[in-house]
Amino acid sequence: MENEPSVVEVDIVSDVMCPWCIVGYKQLEQALGLTGFGAQVRWHPFELNPNMSREGQNLAEHITEKYGASPEQSAQNREHLRTLGQSLGITFDFSPESRIVNTFAAHQLLDFALSQGKQHPLKLALFEAHFTQQRDVSDHTVLLDVAASVDLPVEEAREVLETGALAETVREKQAIWDERGISETTPKSSVKRLPRQRDCMDHYARPDGLPQGRGMDGGAGRGDCRRPSRRMYLAPGASSPLHCWYIRKA
Repeated sequence: MENEPSVVEVDIVSDVMCPWCIVGYKQLEQALGLTGFGAQVRWHPFELNPNMSREGQNLAEHITEKYGASPEQSAQNREHLRTLGQSLGITFDFSPESRIVNTFAAHQLLDFALSQGKQHPLKLALFEAHFTQQRDVSDHTVLLDVAASVDLPVEEAREVLETGALAETVREKQAIWDERGISETTPKSSVKRLPRQRDCMDHYARPDGLPQGRGMDGGAGRGDCRRPSRRMYLAPGASSPLHCWYIRKA
């Protein structure tokens, strides 16, 4: 077809606790809309704090301990995120009681959602649950409620969480990115291509908010979208105490 718009595959290595992950995604979504590109998006597991306890830690306390930010700097950073979020349609409802929690169970649920064609809506729903609704996304009851909101089969999701059936799978996927240098100190040059055998087209989602006629339906990417012409990788880096995004075409 003449003048057919380009389609990219976008892999996002992300943790639900990372505000810059949802910011980066929303900025990408805007850029795709402005340029007329289509995209297929898949999220990959990454834990900012893999050793975080189940009960978590107060956000301000955590930022001070981990990054050395003063209370004033921490407050300024949260205010900056609120303002930036508003421009992107994200509500960051931080409070003195906001907490960082362990997200390993959430990543297992996301891996299950991948097999159900629901990973993308679940990821966005988890971001909203954590940042906007201030819900504890380490709690299985909360996770199952969020799963139900995106029409995942709740009993199957419950079994995944209770048995840890996907725990090893998630650890293996995390290791793939760890081996490629994706960490909190990721330099731009370390973002590399994922092996083709793990690039199943059926497991990519298509972002909402894009122009009509771009092959995007906002759901799981199954069958009706042509093969992408290029790929992009997004991963967290640490050029500042807050995480930023690097994008590299492949």
